[in-house]
Amino acid sequence: MIRWADKEDLAGLVQVELAADRTFVPLGIVFPPGTTMIEECDDPGRVIVAGRPPVGFALLGQVDGSTHLDQLAVDPDHQGQGVGTRLIEAVCDAAAATSDAITLTTFRDVPWNAPWYARRGFEVLPPESWGPELRALVEHERALGLEIAPRVVMRKTL
Repeated sequence: MIRWADKEDLAGLVQVELAADRTFVPLGIVFPPGTTMIEECDDPGRVIVAGRPPVGFALLGQVDGSTHLDQLAVDPDHQGQGVGTRLIEAVCDAAAATSDAITLTTFRDVPWNAPWYARRGFEVLPPESWGPELRALVEHERALGLEIAPRVVMRKTL
């Protein structure tokens, strides 16, 4: 069941995000310690979840006038079951109501990152096409230590 989050869902999503982050460890990608992305969100209207209790979520924002996928996370026990695909479809449907495109930043070479999004219609957006907010976001990610492995910006026209 894909739905908008309830306020009560938000705290439990931290564990989903941390569990999903651990799937990167075998690839040598360890996220810097600190606050998770979902902990910074207090607005359930920015979060689409899968399940009750949630086993995955998508955190949405706005960048340069377009919807931006800040985070997509699925609990490893539920990966490979189409949860991420259903979430990204719901994200695109929601974004289409207010935006002509959706952007995201992701790891270029991680199979469940850029290649996965590419199979769902996202394309790498070259730096010369980034708006000022997207450029600032990429710089912010670098400052936080997220440039652990090559990253790309991707965009899907809706």
